[in-house]
Amino acid sequence: TIERIVEKELGRPISSVFRSFDRTPLASASVAQVHAAALASTGEEVVVKVLKPGVRDVLQADLGFLYISARVLGFLSPALERSSLVDLVEEIRRSMLGELDFRLELQNLETFREFLVANDLTSIAAAPRPFKEVSSEQVLVMERFRGVPLTDLDGIRGYSTNPEATLISALNVWALSVRNCEIFHADVHAGNLLVLKDGRVGFIDFGIVGRVPPSIWKALERLGSSFVTNDSLGMAQALIEMGATDKEVNEERLAADVSSILARLTSLEPELRLRRDDTGGVDMQVDFDEVQVTELLLDIVRAAEDNGLKLPREFALLVKQALYFDRYNRVLAPNLDPLRDLRVDLGLVRSGAVIDV
Repeated sequence: TIERIVEKELGRPISSVFRSFDRTPLASASVAQVHAAALASTGEEVVVKVLKPGVRDVLQADLGFLYISARVLGFLSPALERSSLVDLVEEIRRSMLGELDFRLELQNLETFREFLVANDLTSIAAAPRPFKEVSSEQVLVMERFRGVPLTDLDGIRGYSTNPEATLISALNVWALSVRNCEIFHADVHAGNLLVLKDGRVGFIDFGIVGRVPPSIWKALERLGSSFVTNDSLGMAQALIEMGATDKEVNEERLAADVSSILARLTSLEPELRLRRDDTGGVDMQVDFDEVQVTELLLDIVRAAEDNGLKLPREFALLVKQALYFDRYNRVLAPNLDPLRDLRVDLGLVRSGAVIDV
């Protein structure tokens, strides 16, 4: 049982750690499940993330086979060896195996919380406080956040007087972390971005994070600016600057490939879904097609590789998050132009720029 896993990991009876522990998970995914609890020492509400039994062995075997297969394919086909296939597989393998050690996620939480404090962002954003003394490799105890997903349109209005400003806060904080924090959140789908009861943006689940090396930062800045303005040639030039290549790249051909991808992106629209709440009322949420987001990302990678570029592994993580924020922008603030609006700063959150949350 989950209780036995927790007791084995912490080396003590569960009753000595938690005043209460709900056996029914609040949430469950392929790797872990999350339970509500209250600390025995203070009574504080927390959530307990527990690694599912047997997950480690299965993932290590499957991902190891996937990585070896990619290396063999690269050896057999020089074209694949020059592509980003092996790097992408290794990034997936590294990220997923990293998710199995909750001590790493605890460190990520502490790093991000320190970043919020150092940049005076705690009034607009938050990350859960981890409890290191009652956490382990397979158990992570964190402060419980209460709020609604960033895509819950009706729920957001209950906690924020200005959903557009809330989105801007989320975007500014995340973008600043890419530049100024040791890590950035690399999985900002709606379930991991909350609007809290006090109006702040809550970043949760730091199992997948990214790090941007200084060597590609300028190219990423140019790529982001070009993406916002649908400048396919600018994106092509940024991709060339960022990627490794052993031959001359045709900018116009790459720009044409990128332009077709941007056309697909602008034609996609999130779906609005009505959901009946616990009181019998109806609220509105936004559905995002994860498959479409991933396909767009892969299309960009393919376009680069077809033109002889091998993109760094950090690129995939960043672009996927940018696609998520673009979706949120369309729903929460369809009239917002992130590049020209003075409240939006993709490199620095201006003091006092976003206060109406």
